[in-house]
Amino acid sequence: MPASLPTPAAPAPDARRSVLAIPAFRKLWNSMVFSSLGDWLGLLATTALAQQLSGGSYATANFAIAGVFIARLLPAVFLGPIAGVIADRFDRRRLMVSVDIMRAALYISIPIVHTYFWLYTAMILVECLTLFWSPAKEASVPNLVPRDKLENANQVSLLAAYGTAPIAAILFSLLTLLSGAIAAISPLIPSNSIDIALYVNALSFLFAAWTIRGLKEIPKGSASKSNKDENVGQSLIQGWKAVSESKIIRGLIIGMVGAFSAAGAVIGLARTFVGDLGGGDAAYGVLFGSVFTGLAIGIAVGPKVFAQFSRRRLFGAALTTSGVFLVLLALISNLVLSVFIVAILGAFSGIAWVTGFTMLGMEVGDDVRGRTFAFVQSLIRITLVAVLAIAPIIAATIGEHRYEFQTIVLNYNGAQITMLIAGIIAALIGSVSYHQMKDRPTVSLWSDILAALQGELGAITGTQSKGIFIAFEGGEGTGKSTQSQLLAKWLEQEGETVVLSREPGGTDLGKDLRKILLGHETGIISPRAEALLYAADRAHHVFSVIRPGLDRGDVVITDRYFDSSAAYQGAGRVLNPSEVARISRWATESLYPTLTILIDVPAEIGLGRLQSRDRLEAEPTEFHERVRQEFLQIAMMDPERYFVVDGTQTVEEIHAQIIARVAELPALKRNAEEPKKKRFRK
Repeated sequence: MPASLPTPAAPAPDARRSVLAIPAFRKLWNSMVFSSLGDWLGLLATTALAQQLSGGSYATANFAIAGVFIARLLPAVFLGPIAGVIADRFDRRRLMVSVDIMRAALYISIPIVHTYFWLYTAMILVECLTLFWSPAKEASVPNLVPRDKLENANQVSLLAAYGTAPIAAILFSLLTLLSGAIAAISPLIPSNSIDIALYVNALSFLFAAWTIRGLKEIPKGSASKSNKDENVGQSLIQGWKAVSESKIIRGLIIGMVGAFSAAGAVIGLARTFVGDLGGGDAAYGVLFGSVFTGLAIGIAVGPKVFAQFSRRRLFGAALTTSGVFLVLLALISNLVLSVFIVAILGAFSGIAWVTGFTMLGMEVGDDVRGRTFAFVQSLIRITLVAVLAIAPIIAATIGEHRYEFQTIVLNYNGAQITMLIAGIIAALIGSVSYHQMKDRPTVSLWSDILAALQGELGAITGTQSKGIFIAFEGGEGTGKSTQSQLLAKWLEQEGETVVLSREPGGTDLGKDLRKILLGHETGIISPRAEALLYAADRAHHVFSVIRPGLDRGDVVITDRYFDSSAAYQGAGRVLNPSEVARISRWATESLYPTLTILIDVPAEIGLGRLQSRDRLEAEPTEFHERVRQEFLQIAMMDPERYFVVDGTQTVEEIHAQIIARVAELPALKRNAEEPKKKRFRK
């Protein structure tokens, strides 16, 4: 099983082709593809063989399968930190060729010896050899590609390591289904699909050895010794010192440990779980393949779909969703549905995985990045070994259970119940991680999801401010200006420092734009030009008035904000509201209000209150009714951030409801505990 590695974003197709156009690297990459494919196939075969050798007992089957994974992970915990140093003492090319030949011999020996003891012994030896092969390969890559293509080379190497897992799963399922036909070709070919898979794995390593043998470009020399002389304990201690002071990184590491804990439970119990559902080796291969297919989709597609989404939120939300689907997997006793659920689970796990490692690289300083990754990888290995050891014990202790309710019969066994526990834990850890790294407490998760799915820019760069930002929205004649002034006075009486402004016209530039936008002398303005002029006013308003006030810790109140553009220029002018919103969010650098107060009045009533009408107010009633409906639609999609007030009430009733809602703001409650100077800015 390939070691856990930080996964960068997938390279662009042209970058991938350019690095693979280098003949020497392409040969090495081809050897990695075949050996990784064989390694995944060998993993499936050895776990299936472990269950077969267990003799059919539910408890021993769980222990036997877990033993394979523990045997493959345990050497990395103890030998990993020093294997690279030892590998540096040998010629890299000869070392890699020798290791591949020895790994092939070990896999050939497994079906021949066919015992528990040798299965685990061979697995431990294979992993020990792999720990010498990997640093030799990593040190050789910089000698085969130019420095500017090194990142692309690493990315396609990861693609070879992990992208072959679904192919191996399909191949294993086909071998299971067609083993009889394959064996009929020659009496020398075994009829057992597991044995065939192990021999194919051995052939893949022999092919890799033959390919690398011809790579004369791999020179003698030492690989990087950075951090190689630290053992796991030192990595943990040094890494923890580097990250313990960061709340963000703590939340990230907690989430990653939770993710791999759940993954360990799924990996260790997958074969038993499939058997509980009445499936065999072919079904196990399909389920295994669906996990990694989903994982690949999540890694490749997820970051693109949620490209605008806050990475900090995305990590916790994806992990929590994975936990929920793991719970669902444990509760549904249907093999077909399980395959689909596992694929979705894998997709969200892939999103969490690539997001987590990306954030780790971005959040950690360059001077401690190596130690941090060593810490995380050591912690993940230890977590996986612990879970793989504990999960089968829990499953075996729970055992097999059959429940009958009249004509309904339910079979819930230890594997399912253990997965249920793991899913609940993963969801809880994801929730904790989400709240640890929550970077936009004033914006609901649902609002971010909608913005991301619509391709809006609001979800990626929003930042937390010390102050409170309140926006008033609504159609014409709703009383926004009156209520914003009343709220400002009430907040001032409560000891808050208040900045009261409006759009358009909250700045000197805004006043000139207001004359252009609302004056009758301007004449007809293109709807798109109108939207861009409002966005220009808003960008300068945020830059010169709103953001400085929030940075000081003030309460900033604005009469209209970006929702007005979506309603007026979007729905009113019959443009696409989401496109207009996207422009405004870009202009404001994704600054969302803490609370948006929408005063709702029917268009006819609001227009009837006006003494005179500017250029927008002079639009027909149908225009203003479309504006009103768009406001209500926006508020309905994000009820956490919007407070809708019936504007047909008296001024006093509306004001009482608004201050009651504003008083509930957590930030305002915190500020109330601190002494404030009474000050009012307009």
